[in-house]
Amino acid sequence: MAGIKRIFLFLSINFLVILMISFILHLFNIQPYLTHYGLDYNSLLIFCFLWGMIGALVSLSLSRFIAKSVMGVRVIDPNTTDPDYQTLLRMVERLTQKAHLSNIPEVGVYQSNEVNAFATGPTKRRSLIAVSTGLLNRMKENEIEAILGHEMSHIANGDMVTMTLLQGVVNAFVMFLARVIAYAVSGLGRSNKNSGSSGSYFSYMMFVYLFEVVFMILGSMVVATYSRFREYRADAGGAHLAGKEHMISALQSLRVMQEIKDIRHENASFQSLKIAAPSKKGLIMLFATHPPIDQRIERLQKMI
Repeated sequence: MAGIKRIFLFLSINFLVILMISFILHLFNIQPYLTHYGLDYNSLLIFCFLWGMIGALVSLSLSRFIAKSVMGVRVIDPNTTDPDYQTLLRMVERLTQKAHLSNIPEVGVYQSNEVNAFATGPTKRRSLIAVSTGLLNRMKENEIEAILGHEMSHIANGDMVTMTLLQGVVNAFVMFLARVIAYAVSGLGRSNKNSGSSGSYFSYMMFVYLFEVVFMILGSMVVATYSRFREYRADAGGAHLAGKEHMISALQSLRVMQEIKDIRHENASFQSLKIAAPSKKGLIMLFATHPPIDQRIERLQKMI
């Protein structure tokens, strides 16, 4: 059932994106960018911007709903009588005040052996912090508070919105550059007046796919670089909110327990949001959303 639910959510979101973009293109009378006379760069730029940004923004607006549905996050009732959950809620309330946020984020728990947590949501006012049962069961209270401080810093810094905008801009440029270069390389512009130009159009589409793959790889490196930067910044924020030594202790515990996996929750859409992610080495590190934990600990130790 979980697999069917994920497929349904994926198809529903994509249908919503296509419907919204089609409506906007029709509303503003945006013409096809590939014409008999060549490329219409204005229409192409608008087309790529809409596809790149709207898809990312729709995903952001639905991020809490997706997290609850796909990850199985259960939001804690503020009136809960469970002492562990009460402690968790008090921590979040205290950290919210320290971070000078006007709204307390929703707090949720998802069933998983992995020791992890993440924050998501479209705005600071509509955010969610979720922790795994593995984290709650294996970490000390002051370490849990440091992890929550890290996630609270993501919310206070507006990292979810910034990552979405960055990903949207990268998507738009990937689509735009791929089509412009493919048009030049394929020779479609020289043959678009000929009746037998179907071969050139096929060549154009093949080059579009090729260049999209190449540019998306390069774009992913840019997004990953910013993601690593925001993790360092959130670590510093967690240290400020919950104490430097507690943040270091939490990362040390994560380092020991990061090999604990739960394949049910290794969803690519949420890996970049979590406080810990699988370690990468060599050139693969260029695509890592998180820095190595040892480097994160070292930075905190040098922090005044």
